[in-house]
Amino acid sequence: MTIYDELVARGLIAQVTDENEIKELINNGKAVFYIGFDPTADSLHVGHFMALCLMKRLQMAGNKPVALIGGGTAMVGDPSGRTDMRQMMTKETIEHNCECFKKQMSRFIDFSDGKAIMVNNADWLLDLNYVEVLRDVGACFSVNRMLTAECYKQRMEKGLSFLEFNYMIMQSYDFYHLYKTMGCNMQFGGDDQWSNMLGGTELIRRKLGKDAYAMTINLLLNSEGKKMGKTQSGAVWLDPAKTSPYDFYQYWRNVADSDVLKCIRMLTFLPLEEINKMDTWEGAQLNKAKEILAYELTALVHGEEEAKKAEASAKALFGAGAEAEIPMTELCDADFVDGIIDIGSVLVKAGLVPSKSEARRAIEQGGVSVDNEKITDFKAIFTKEALAEGKVFRRGKKNFRKVVAK
Repeated sequence: MTIYDELVARGLIAQVTDENEIKELINNGKAVFYIGFDPTADSLHVGHFMALCLMKRLQMAGNKPVALIGGGTAMVGDPSGRTDMRQMMTKETIEHNCECFKKQMSRFIDFSDGKAIMVNNADWLLDLNYVEVLRDVGACFSVNRMLTAECYKQRMEKGLSFLEFNYMIMQSYDFYHLYKTMGCNMQFGGDDQWSNMLGGTELIRRKLGKDAYAMTINLLLNSEGKKMGKTQSGAVWLDPAKTSPYDFYQYWRNVADSDVLKCIRMLTFLPLEEINKMDTWEGAQLNKAKEILAYELTALVHGEEEAKKAEASAKALFGAGAEAEIPMTELCDADFVDGIIDIGSVLVKAGLVPSKSEARRAIEQGGVSVDNEKITDFKAIFTKEALAEGKVFRRGKKNFRKVVAK
C-alpha cells in the first residue's frame, strides 16, 4: 500500500488540488510540504495533534516537512472558525509561544541532518513593505472571490475586521515565499483552511508560472460535533504541565464509542490490518479499543513510561489493578479560610469542575464522592488536618484526584 493509499484508508484526506500529482510526489518522497501553526498559546494542544501525526507519517515515507510557526500571522489572527476577533498578543508573548512550540514539535518530527525544517513567518512577513505588497501581491486576489470563502462568510454578519481580512493574503504569501526559497511544493492543513491554501497555489501560479499543490485533512470531530481537544474544563494540551499524562490518557479513554475506531485509524501508527479487525468490536470490546487508543497516543506524546503509569492508575481506580500513581492536587495555606475549605472549592482546585455552580450541579445529581463516599451536601467542608494524608475526590466514574493539604 502506498503512503497516499494509506492516508485515504485512514480517513485523513478531505480535499486535494490535483490527486495524481500529489500521489506522485508523496509516494516517491518528493514532497517538500508545510503545515502552519499559529502560536496563540504556550503549548500545542490536541487540535494540533492530527497535523503532527500527518507530518510524522509523511516524513517516515521520505518526504520533507516544513513546520511553519506563525509568529507573523499571529499578529493578525485567523478568522476561520471564530465568531469574534482574537485577542491581540504582544510580540514578546508570540516569541515565547514559538519557542515552546519548537520544543514540543521535536518529539514528533526529526529535524536532524536537514530531514525537516522549522521556520517562523515573522522572519519575512514583519519586514514587508505595505505598498509593495499591495502592488505585487494584492493585485493577484479578487475581493469578490475572497468574500465567498467560508472562513469569511461565517463572520460577515457579526463583523469582519480589515485586519483579519488580510489573513488569507498573508497565509498565501507564506506558501509563495517557501516555494521560492525552499522549493516547498505542497501545503497541508485542516479542511477549514481550504480557501487560504488555494490562495497560495494561485499566487504561485500567477507570479511564478509554476504549479504547487494543496491537500486538506479531515478535522476529527467528537460525537457532539465539537473540535478535538475541548473538555468541560478547557483544552487538552500536549504540555504535561498543563494537561498531565494521566488526564491526557483519560481524554482518549473517554471518547465516544462511535469515535474510537476513527481515532485509532487517524492518529495511531498501528497497522491497518490490525485496526480493521476491530471493526466488528462492540460492547466491552470497545472499551478495550479505547484503552489501546489512550495508551498509544499517551506513549506518542509523553513516552512509554508515562503511558504505563497512566494506564495503571486508571485500572487501579476502576477496579482492575492494585497500586498506581493517582493524579494529585496539592492545596496550600492560601486555599483555606481559618483552616477550612468547602467542597466546591476543592473540586474547582482539583480541576474536576470548571466552576462552583458546576460543582453544586454535580453534587445535586449524585455524581461526587470522597474516598468512595457519596457527597450530598454542597456545604460540606474539610479541615486542613483532614486532608493532610490526602483524600480521593471523584466526579462521575472516570474523573478523580487525590487532594492533599501541604
